[in-house]
Amino acid sequence: MNSDPLQRAVTHPAASPGRGRRILGWVGDFLRHARQRWYLYLPIIAIWSLAYVRLFIDATPRVPILFNWTPSLPYRVAWLQHGPHQLQRGDFIIFSFSGEAQRRYPGLHGQPFFKIVRGLPGDTVTVAGRQVAINGEDVGVAKTKAYDRRSLAPITPTIIPPSYYYVQGTSPDSFDSRYQESGLVRAEQVIGVVVPLL
Repeated sequence: MNSDPLQRAVTHPAASPGRGRRILGWVGDFLRHARQRWYLYLPIIAIWSLAYVRLFIDATPRVPILFNWTPSLPYRVAWLQHGPHQLQRGDFIIFSFSGEAQRRYPGLHGQPFFKIVRGLPGDTVTVAGRQVAINGEDVGVAKTKAYDRRSLAPITPTIIPPSYYYVQGTSPDSFDSRYQESGLVRAEQVIGVVVPLL
């Protein structure tokens, strides 16, 4: 083993200055190309910027067209009507998530969820085993485990208080008010009413 630092410097020479010049040349070429074809790069930059803002700063939808990529509801494209509304049973809504699950999964905080209003203030929510009912009508079964195998608890039986709503998806796998970890939705969480398009 050679412990002489001079010998090690000779054996393992530093990166050649030519490599740095090649990298700078490549960066310069790319910037020239991007400046000449700015119309191609501008939409990409805009999309990435919006995605960054949505993921790390504010998840609230800012445009009226929404795309749903989850199986919670059978619609993929919808039109968002921002602002407060007098919600009715069967309304499709977007709300900002604020349930207990955000302690386990911090990324859920404030994320927009697309669901159907199934229960209104004054309605009675009951649970028999894991079968959830509203005013005696079965609305779904609460699963025992989440996708990552963590346990899920069904919602606690209650009378829905003023300014709260029971919301649910159409899929048996939908994460919604059936679970304590999601819970009821407060009126101030509601971003707007949604009109499904496709």
